[in-house]
Amino acid sequence: MNNETITNLGLEYVMNTYGRLPLSFARGQGSYVWDADGNRYLDMVSGIAVNNLGHCHPKVVEAIKEQADRLLHCSNLYWNENQVTLAKLIVDNSCGSKVFFCNSGAEANEGAIKLARKWSYNKYGAGRHEIITALNSFHGRTLTALTATGQQKYQQGFAPLTPGFSYVEYNNLAMLQEAITPQTCAIMLEPVQGEGGVRPAEQSYFAGIQELCQKHDLLLILDEVQTGLGRTGKLFAYEHYGIEPHIFTLAKGLGGGLPIGALVARGEAAETFKPGEHAATFGGNPLASAAGNASLTAIIQEDLPQQALAKGEYIKAEVQKLAERIPHIKEFRGLGLLIGIELAMEAKPVQDYCLSKGLIVNCVQSNTIRLVPPLNIGYDDIDRALAILAEALQAVEV
Repeated sequence: MNNETITNLGLEYVMNTYGRLPLSFARGQGSYVWDADGNRYLDMVSGIAVNNLGHCHPKVVEAIKEQADRLLHCSNLYWNENQVTLAKLIVDNSCGSKVFFCNSGAEANEGAIKLARKWSYNKYGAGRHEIITALNSFHGRTLTALTATGQQKYQQGFAPLTPGFSYVEYNNLAMLQEAITPQTCAIMLEPVQGEGGVRPAEQSYFAGIQELCQKHDLLLILDEVQTGLGRTGKLFAYEHYGIEPHIFTLAKGLGGGLPIGALVARGEAAETFKPGEHAATFGGNPLASAAGNASLTAIIQEDLPQQALAKGEYIKAEVQKLAERIPHIKEFRGLGLLIGIELAMEAKPVQDYCLSKGLIVNCVQSNTIRLVPPLNIGYDDIDRALAILAEALQAVEV
């Protein structure tokens, strides 16, 4: 089938939740994908920060094929080797001590919220259940993760939302301190707000938050669904800030393209859940865990966090050069290869122009182009992407 046929079938049979472009990608390799009509695109979105290793990394593909021949699924009524080895790999390379596996970032964040509330209930009893999150945050589409998300545009029409959340301005430590009440049990934040326009936390922000958590005995939950696994130039973004969260969540890049999420905790939080208190039928099944082991091992062995850091600095320098001659570029933000380029114009026409020239970028918060390419992208491909982006910025009228 071609792009048109697939699009028409989708419009007829698939719920209209995405506002999709009329393209269907048929295959991918490295930093490139091909659509059903045979057109090639340089992918600077990576499935929204999922394909950290690029498309169809040979080690991930091999692991999936080998596992598919042996066992696709067994329930969590039993142990499976791939799951426990992946948990050990995460713990050995992070501040965490135990891991719970699920299928997505939203599920991981739901689990983190449940874990924080159960920890507080066990320690202090009922009533101490409120969680502070940030305005412009994004934590997922399930009802509670949606409530944790500090953006009303995603919440509209889904009331009543889950009670027990309050929102503060990101990077505003004083406002956060004022929001803490005797009912507060946790603070939940992204190290870099992705859907909020690619906005990193300030260095002093998390240092202050850690002190507040110690003072009030609160759990710090970091949503590393988009920032984790090398994306920001460290294996986990919290490493940039010299802190250790009590709980952090992973998904996106963990499975190399297969759906898997993880809830990671340390200390008392890691020992909180007891049998029957949380579960996921497909969570950490043999196939997804095999992909996770291969993906995380490759990220570590190929030193992709360091590559992301160097390439992010390269892109920043090149974009700053472009800004000197292209007035539409307002600000560069990000860490590593999680990049936002804020424009003094609407970003969607720029996104569309790039796509017409074989470059995939995406826009967030209406005026920001987000770049989240594979961590192993080549410098020649980076130069090609920036050349097309520069052309788009000059061709699109304000």
